[in-house]
Amino acid sequence: MVRIAVVPGTFDPVTLGHVDVVRRSAALFDQVVVGIARNATKTPLLSVEERRDAFAASVADLPGVSVEIVPGLLVDFCADRGATAIVKGLRGGSDLDAEAPMALMNRHLSGIETVFVMSDPTLAHIASSMVRDIARHGGRIDDLVPDGVADLVRSRLP
Repeated sequence: MVRIAVVPGTFDPVTLGHVDVVRRSAALFDQVVVGIARNATKTPLLSVEERRDAFAASVADLPGVSVEIVPGLLVDFCADRGATAIVKGLRGGSDLDAEAPMALMNRHLSGIETVFVMSDPTLAHIASSMVRDIARHGGRIDDLVPDGVADLVRSRLP
């Protein structure tokens, strides 16, 4: 049986922490699908296609990893791909507080389990929202995101 996991998120922008979670997920599952989601409560800096392309370039060296846009409900996306798990990275307790209700709802809707992966401590301080804020204020983000992503982010700022 092929073990398939989906690593979902808005990834606006993809960070080194996100890539680390996908790399570690690829060691646990036969196939990993990164699901680039739209979030109605967020106004993204990057388009969903830009986020997909940036993440795909960041994991191009990982066999068995693909990157796709989630068109609707995450559980439907997972079912369509035959996924047996959703993988979410956690930086700390507040991430668990935010993710636990979603994990329970996804299990309620479809039976799919969520696997939580603790962040690498050297990357736990990185969050997409902070990366965007630093960039908006002219700060350096090159060491927080994969190659090429800092230039993409800067190109979308006024």
